[in-house]
Amino acid sequence: MRRFTWFNTTALTLGFAFLYLPMVLLVIYSFNESKLVTVWAGFSTKWYGELLQNEAFLKAAWVTIKVAVISSTIATILGTMAAYVLVRAGRFKGRTLFSGMIYAPLVMPEVITGLSLLLLFIGIGLDRGIFTIVLAHATFSMCYVSVVVSSRLVSFDQSLEEAALDLGCSPMQAFRLVTLPIIAPAVISGWLLAFTLSLDDLVIASFTSGPSATTLPIKIYSAVRLGVSPEINALSTIMIAIVAIGVITASLVSKRATLRQQAEERAAQKQ
Repeated sequence: MRRFTWFNTTALTLGFAFLYLPMVLLVIYSFNESKLVTVWAGFSTKWYGELLQNEAFLKAAWVTIKVAVISSTIATILGTMAAYVLVRAGRFKGRTLFSGMIYAPLVMPEVITGLSLLLLFIGIGLDRGIFTIVLAHATFSMCYVSVVVSSRLVSFDQSLEEAALDLGCSPMQAFRLVTLPIIAPAVISGWLLAFTLSLDDLVIASFTSGPSATTLPIKIYSAVRLGVSPEINALSTIMIAIVAIGVITASLVSKRATLRQQAEERAAQKQ
């Protein structure tokens, strides 16, 4: 049976072209000599140099990276804890409400989330800035971490934890020495997902940011409204490269961890 017909090949080609051709064109025109982004005038890297001298973009990029690192770390810790409770705590009073509150941001429109957080910050008198953006991003990205880690905990062999407890480990030691190393690829994947979502967010950040803290997506959106410049193409190319490196690194780390786990399982079976 043929796995690829002409229809499948055509559909796959059109799908990949629709997804990635605009990115390829953006990368190509980031090396354009001309200031007009639609007119090719020769190869040049001058717009990357111009970008490195643009203090507004650099400041927004630093704020975005700082917010993404802090919020993804908080979201990973809270999401892992929530996933552990949902998978291991069994049935408890309020479990349905708890799981619903954890997964609600997955289906909640970003406009509603951003507006509700804005009203909350105004109600408690909290000035909008980096701190409020971090809280907002950690709130909506925590559920994604919880989903990723939960899927790994469901397939986790609990007998390994039980063996550690029988050998004298406390529940915290069993989690730190046995459970956490095994689910580490899922935790790292959750952190990278939360980091990417924070880098990409525009709607929620626009509600929770203040004059002293402008993220890179907000800055790009404001600049694009006045017209696309080659500097924006260069900046977008750098962001694409960072995301691609992150995805490749995560894939390699996950693959290495899987191979190491399989090798350990084979060695245990031989013994």
